Amino acid sequence: MKKYLSITGVLSSMFMLMMLTTGCKKEKVAPDLRPTLTAVTTLNNRTSGLNAVNYGEWIMLKGTNLATTFKVDFNSVLAADSLIYADDTSVTVKIPSVLPDPSQNPITVTTKYGTATLNFKILQPPPIITSFDPMAGPSGQTVTIVGNHFGGVTEVRFGNTPATIVSSKKDEIKVTVPPGITWAFITVTTASGSVTSSIAYGFSFVIYDDALATGWSNTSFSATAVLNNTSPVRRGVNSIKNTCTATFGALRLTKASPAIPMTSYTFVKFSIYVTPGSVGRRVKVMLNGQSASGPTLTLPNQEGWVEYQIPKTSLGNPATLTSITFQEFSGLRQEFFVDDIGLL
Repeated sequence: MKKYLSITGVLSSMFMLMMLTTGCKKEKVAPDLRPTLTAVTTLNNRTSGLNAVNYGEWIMLKGTNLATTFKVDFNSVLAADSLIYADDTSVTVKIPSVLPDPSQNPITVTTKYGTATLNFKILQPPPIITSFDPMAGPSGQTVTIVGNHFGGVTEVRFGNTPATIVSSKKDEIKVTVPPGITWAFITVTTASGSVTSSIAYGFSFVIYDDALATGWSNTSFSATAVLNNTSPVRRGVNSIKNTCTATFGALRLTKASPAIPMTSYTFVKFSIYVTPGSVGRRVKVMLNGQSASGPTLTLPNQEGWVEYQIPKTSLGNPATLTSITFQEFSGLRQEFFVDDIGLL
């Protein structure tokens, strides 16, 4: 009987030991596969984190659990699927060329196991001015500036004078010309930098503006010039239509005595309308008939008005001005239109 009880006790003790051992085992925990983002680098230097990058650049996102990334979101703008390459610790991606904010554009990656967001500065490029309209006029009128990367514009100046911003969007700004401005270069400033127009607004002296200035006359040769042409017009109601009646015909405008002193002027400015028939044609511009020193312009391959602003040093640098000539220089009888002729 005692032997039987001893075996039973042993078995009971073994059972209790097994229960205790099983109860003490830790449950196996699944690994955390949610993604993390820790830094942004360039593709050339993948160890040094950046503080900011620009729209449209290739970057590398550093972090963990990124191998299953299938979406990268830049402040609601998705990167193209074909421009995303991922492994466990990085995502190589190209930033879209246009984003909603000029600087604050958080980056969000989405993987099979979740999302991660990194607040990061992605800056738009410096602003670009491609054109503005009208090209001249009185103080107080509205000028539309066309270009790109105008988001978050902080200032528009005519010369050194700030202008009132009426409205703005990423590719267009409307401003009011400040008081006292006759001519000035236009500067647009954003958080990414500043840009100044290559052609100035306005005139210091007008030769043709709907009509010839006092003391000027039409002395064209081998051409018929209509000084009150109504279409096309760059500004106002009239332009000059010049039709060559022979090869190398010219529109010539002449100033009666006294001549204009050129000491205070730096540029000659004018607009030419390119017609389908004048695309790629050549026009020579001369002051005082100095053909040797005048530039020959090749009209662009696109119909429409084109603005030119030529330094007087490229026109013979005359001390006084007695005439300005636009001569057909393709050896063909062509027709062209000119408007807004003056000095800066």
